[in-house]
Amino acid sequence: MLINERTTCLVVGGGPAGLVLGLLMARGGVDVTVLEKHPDFLRDFRGDTVHASTLTLLDELGLGERFAALPQRRLDRAQVQLDTGTFQMADLRRLPGAHQHIAMVPQWDFLDLVADAAEAEPTFTLRRNAEVVALLHDGDRVAGVRYRDRTDGTEHELRAGLTVACDGRGSAVREAAGLTPRSFGVPMDVWWFRLPRHAEDPVGGVGRIGSGGFLVMIDRGDYWQCAYLIRKGADAEMRAAGIPQFRARITRLLPWLGDRMEALTSFDDVKLLDVRLERLRRWYRDGLLLIGDAAHAMSPVGGVGINLAVADAVATARLLTPALRSGGIVPLALLRRVQMRRWWPTALIQSGQRLAHRRILGDKAADPGRVDVPAGPPDTAAPGMFDTSGAGAAPTGTVPFPLSMLKRFPVLQGIPARLIAIGPLPEHAPEWARRAELPATRA
Repeated sequence: MLINERTTCLVVGGGPAGLVLGLLMARGGVDVTVLEKHPDFLRDFRGDTVHASTLTLLDELGLGERFAALPQRRLDRAQVQLDTGTFQMADLRRLPGAHQHIAMVPQWDFLDLVADAAEAEPTFTLRRNAEVVALLHDGDRVAGVRYRDRTDGTEHELRAGLTVACDGRGSAVREAAGLTPRSFGVPMDVWWFRLPRHAEDPVGGVGRIGSGGFLVMIDRGDYWQCAYLIRKGADAEMRAAGIPQFRARITRLLPWLGDRMEALTSFDDVKLLDVRLERLRRWYRDGLLLIGDAAHAMSPVGGVGINLAVADAVATARLLTPALRSGGIVPLALLRRVQMRRWWPTALIQSGQRLAHRRILGDKAADPGRVDVPAGPPDTAAPGMFDTSGAGAAPTGTVPFPLSMLKRFPVLQGIPARLIAIGPLPEHAPEWARRAELPATRA
């Protein structure tokens, strides 16, 4: 039996972009339905950094205190350890506004918070276990979707004045619409895994770039969420070499992790992220708009993907809500305005990521044939990793020019801090979406 339904704005994908868009449009009086494929938001190794621009948005939406009550770690400086020493790259304490930090919060907690706020709005509906299987059309215009309820197998046709695809870099809506993004080659993939964290370990995060590879570790309290770069396409060959060799690679790169490497019992504990850098030439069709990773898949460099997607959602809501509220049909000119506003910050950030891939990360991605050589004193103990005094380990050998300038003129560290934590075009909540601060519901 086919069930027919209707909404004004249909959002496919209950990630950061989809839920923020749904919340804003509902506060603007638009009848909005969000379809989420899964029963909950509990997926590990999702992007978990909430940057200053998004923290400011949460304040504007009256959700700042609720967010602050979530278990989190805060990062106010970004440092990296090279074979030549430890260097501070960005000082977020130089940022303007109320938030001089990046919050590291499990994404499911962030999504639960936004979903709870949205479901308090009378015109908002969230449907879980709803898998999109096809687009609906009125002539050449996209008129909604057909989706399957994964709990009972029933199929539904949900028609809408506007369909917005927020369903990620593997977007089912994008594929159904026949849209193909332009792909920018990347030299690496990422292995995600967890390691136990000890009380005496560094706080906040660890970045280690050396002759043995590139490792980023995010402080989760009692464990580290780790990202290790590997050469693009090397996953199968490196797994075939066995988990003991991988443990040895990490230990050579950071010897102070050696006492906990047995936590990786097999490669079942190591998840592959197929890194992509893509962007659609055109983000819209009549009746359809794509934002976030569905329109522009980002590299993990800088951890900016979530915050860029949220900014897309805010701009979309501000530009399109009046048209949806008055008639439900959005002209192509308005969809074009969304892309024009969000295209240039996206292209700018992706250009920076491409540069980082070529100049910094490309030759650091591990491959099966590399012999990892211990780098020397800087990586022999934990205290030098995140030196909060800013001095870092005493460098020996050649220091990259940008890092030497940042060390010599600390005021310059505010520039990368702003690019990472705020971005080139931060978006702010429209007045009709703002609320007084809502009290925290968690301790």
